[in-house]
Amino acid sequence: MNTPDSTHTHFWWERAGLEYREGLLFFEGKPIDALVKRFGTPTFAYSAPRIESNIERLKRALSQTCLDAKLFYAMKANRFAPILSQMAGRGLCGIDACSPEEVMLASSCGFPEEAISYTATAVSNQDLERLLPFKGLHINCDAISTLRRLGKRDPGRAIGLRINPAMGVGYGENELLHYSGDATTKFGIYEEQFDEALAVAADYHLTITTLHLHTGCGYLNTQLPVWEKILLQAKDFAKKIPSLTALNLGGGLGVPHTQNDLPLDLNRWAEVIQRVFGDTRLTLQVEPGDYIVKDAGLLLLTANTVETRQSTRFVGVNAGFNIAIEPAIYALPFEPVVACLRPGKKEPVTVCGNINEALDIFIKSHPLPPILEEDTIALINAGAYASSMSSNHCMRGTFREILIR
Repeated sequence: MNTPDSTHTHFWWERAGLEYREGLLFFEGKPIDALVKRFGTPTFAYSAPRIESNIERLKRALSQTCLDAKLFYAMKANRFAPILSQMAGRGLCGIDACSPEEVMLASSCGFPEEAISYTATAVSNQDLERLLPFKGLHINCDAISTLRRLGKRDPGRAIGLRINPAMGVGYGENELLHYSGDATTKFGIYEEQFDEALAVAADYHLTITTLHLHTGCGYLNTQLPVWEKILLQAKDFAKKIPSLTALNLGGGLGVPHTQNDLPLDLNRWAEVIQRVFGDTRLTLQVEPGDYIVKDAGLLLLTANTVETRQSTRFVGVNAGFNIAIEPAIYALPFEPVVACLRPGKKEPVTVCGNINEALDIFIKSHPLPPILEEDTIALINAGAYASSMSSNHCMRGTFREILIR
């Protein structure tokens, strides 16, 4: 084995807890290759300290709004039970759930039902029947149909109403990440339906206490002006609900994916909220997923095929898009980093998976230091929407998950 290169310059993604030491990659004080020797690959490794620091950073920003605020973790991003138990045991946040199974998992991990906010789409009667025994659960209705069917089963309940402001925001203006926008989407109640929704709620004596909106994923600083317009639109909806006590802003806060991305300025983000809603007495609710766990996770892989075909240098690894799907379906980059920095010139490589599908590419033409077969590669930003969206396509869905405390 070659001697690691300890003379590297700082990479954009390095931070305390994720950095090179003498040319070897460390994660929360542990060398990556030592983790691989113990657990093998593919393995998702998550940092408990990073998760907690991300949550605390958000809480500090929300305190600047001078409004009461509650944090609900969007568990669809990552439902690894040790992460949920950590959050519940330390009282870090509540849970945003989007299916009855998520509600039950959150409850089994220690979250009281009063700390769970439920927001889903295309809710079935069977869903409602499974949710109603959770009397403390807060349900946000995203369709008039849901209002009607919930009202018949549990008249007089306090609920939330999910709206669609017809504007979306997401990472890099990526419309694949928009829940709302120019195209009609399936999420929430549009302005032209709003009066009908209020009437249906009144028919069943449902008290609307929360206005909910979620319009996209992964937004950063350049998207904040659009996000402010979305909040102004939401405020117009809110004025029509005298019983309103809370405003749920959804999630969508992003993290950097490339060296060209700047971290989301949480002070600016909080200033937008304060500017729009500071004159109200509403309790703020936020449902981040990506921001809390994405940069707290790595996917550890083994390079098993390194060769050049025509003019492309391919690095094949022992996992595919079926366990880390965001590059394939959302065009979100997964940056690979090597566990051992070898001396030598960087060259562009295409990192591909082991699934027999053409779209099984993690990243194209990305410069990496010299890499050999059987080397370890880590994909950064693998803490969210990877393991939770995995499948057993080609019967290659096996992986491990570990939480490093």
